Amino acid sequence: MDLKEPVLKILAKQYEPSTLIETTFKRYDLAFKTDDEGRPILLFIGKRDELGNIKGERYARRLKIDPDGKVIKDHWEHKGKAT
Repeated sequence: MDLKEPVLKILAKQYEPSTLIETTFKRYDLAFKTDDEGRPILLFIGKRDELGNIKGERYARRLKIDPDGKVIKDHWEHKGKAT
């Protein structure tokens, strides 16, 4: 399952550094962790269970930045099921 444009738009924004952000999008629950720059780097997408955990899919962001701060590579990899 590839991430679609509306979800990627949410993940393209800057957030508070080093936090876990929880939100919803359409029928999905989203939870993502940010790095020390505030960029989302780990995503859980699916349905939240009664314990508050998201059951669905897990993604990790591959981000490569040159010494000048310019982004060289930026893509999301599917890492499997989130339980």
